[in-house]
Parts: sequence; structure tokens; C-alpha cells
Amino acid sequence: MLEDKNQERTSLESLGEFGLINHLTKNFKITKTSTIKGIGDDAAVLDFKDKKVVVSTDLLVENVHFDLSYMPLKHLGYKAVMVNLSDIYAMNAKATQITVSIAVSNRFPLEALEELYAGIKTATDKYKVDLIGGDTTSSTKGMLISITAIGEANEEDIVYRTGAKPKDLLVVTGDLGGAYMGLQILEREKEVFKVNPNNQPDLEPYSYIVERQLKPEARKDIPELLKELGVHPTSMIDISDGLSSEILHLCENSKVGINLYEDKIPLDPTVISTCEEFNLDSTTVALSGGEDYELLFTIDQKEFPKIKGNPNFSVVGHTTEENEGAFLISRNNSKIPITAQGWNSLAKA
Repeated sequence: MLEDKNQERTSLESLGEFGLINHLTKNFKITKTSTIKGIGDDAAVLDFKDKKVVVSTDLLVENVHFDLSYMPLKHLGYKAVMVNLSDIYAMNAKATQITVSIAVSNRFPLEALEELYAGIKTATDKYKVDLIGGDTTSSTKGMLISITAIGEANEEDIVYRTGAKPKDLLVVTGDLGGAYMGLQILEREKEVFKVNPNNQPDLEPYSYIVERQLKPEARKDIPELLKELGVHPTSMIDISDGLSSEILHLCENSKVGINLYEDKIPLDPTVISTCEEFNLDSTTVALSGGEDYELLFTIDQKEFPKIKGNPNFSVVGHTTEENEGAFLISRNNSKIPITAQGWNSLAKA
């Protein structure tokens, strides 16, 4: 959490806007045949032929979505890409390109932005997407990052939030609650550091959940796996704001109710033990924590044998008629109404 205060700093003013863009993007290569023209003109040119194009945008604001006192800039660049790619995969599509726009105050030298873009490049290389444009400008409020992700899919493969029907199975990928508990660890260590700057935190016991917060992975593998298994979800959404919020989105968009079973929610052992340490309820954390970037989807019951036993998937409930509402079925078999307690960036601090 300590940083070298004597690093060489190159002012952004010395490069100018276009010089800065050229400098930060010079190592990004075009790899997609659908990218006709990337950076260097008034607009990018894409050719998807007979494919459908999917587009999603997210904005990340310093001290709202990230805290640079414990978020390394390289990790931030990587995570900013993941946040956007996750939306593309939630459409059961293939991500192909991104644009990146940033606004920064004069406290950031060139070297800081090089770190940010190193993380972005790591993400584009790993997830095989092209950086094709963006913008840079100044800010009086620290750092803002806006990324637009573009993807492609065959029309018949695209999955919306609107297709679930009663008696479908509700499925989640991976495990939940890790990112939120990783944030709790980082916030705790930040407060300890304020009191004693010489104290070096031991994050090793929490490495899994800290990584879930600082360097999440979008589930690129899931659309590919579903296709391989011959499974076509009836609806799908990514879990960015907490499981409860996403369930309610599916209910509203598909006009269904949902029964979610508490004992089926997948939790990593580190999440459970850290919740005990913080005296938090692990189910509440999974429902409301957010930033897991897993996928939540519904499938027809007849598809169950295709995913049964697959370690990537957990069947956590089923859909019902709309008038039956959305409920958590607790371990003692009580029915508790599901409410949206997830992340709300517009909530007052």
C-alpha cells in the first residue's frame, strides 16, 4: 500500500491530447477481421457482415467506483475492461472491440496512465478484443473511465432478460460474495494503514477474495461452454449489482416470479470464514454485495441433464408465475421476499 514518492513524472500537458492518445495506444494491435479501421480517424469502422452487433457502456468514477489508495492502476485498467465485457457475455455474445475514454486531473503524470493502459492491454490480449478508439480530457475530480464494449452474435444465439418462463431453472456461474468481502478487507487495511503507515497488511489468507475485488474475470468461457453443451438460456444477466437486484431485473423483464433457495447459493469457503470474522451474514453478502461479474440465467427444465454436475454451474432456484413474486426460501423453509439491496451508485453516502 506504500508507493514510491520519488518516481519520475512526465506531465500530460507536454504531450497534448493527440500525443497522449498516440503514446498510450501505440502497443495495441488490431486482431479482429471485423475491425476495418481502429484508432487514427474520426470514427472506427467495423464490418460484422451478417452478424448482430451488441454494445454496452460503463462509467467508473474515482471515489465512487474505485479507491486508488488500494486499487493499483494496472488492476483498475484490467477491471474496467472486465466490467464491460461481462455485459457482452451476458447477451451470450462474443466481445470483439472496446473504446476507452478517460478524464484525469493534473495529479496524474504520464507514468500513471501508462500503468492504467498496461492493465487495459493485458485485458485486451487475454480476452482477444481490439482497442479501436476513445477520448481523453482533463478533470477537476480525479479520474473517470468510460469504456464501451462491442460484440457480435448470430441472431438466434442472443439471450435477453425477457425470455424466462414459469418453471424454468435459475442458474448461476461460479461463486458469489467474494468481491464484496475482498472490499471489506481492503477497507479495513486502509484504516489500519492510516493509523500506522509502517504496518504492512498480510493479505495472503484473503488472496482469493481480494483478487475478486481488484482483478475480477468476466465469464467469456460461459457462452462458449453453453454452446458446446447445446444449452440455450431463456434469459440471462450479469451479476454486477448483487444477486437480489439481478433476480428482480429478470422477474420484471420476463414477467415471472422466482423462488431462490438459500442453501443452493454458491459460496467460497473464504467468503464464509471472512463473513464470520466481520460478523456478517453470508447469504446477505451474496444477495447484496455485487461486483462478482458472474452470470445468472434461466434454462428450460429439459436442459438440466446437460449442465448437471458441471462445476461451473449451480442451480439455485426456479421461476414461477409472475403473481407469485420473488422469494428467498431460507434453510428453515421460510419464504422471505427478495428486495433490491444491491449496489446503487446514486445512493447518498
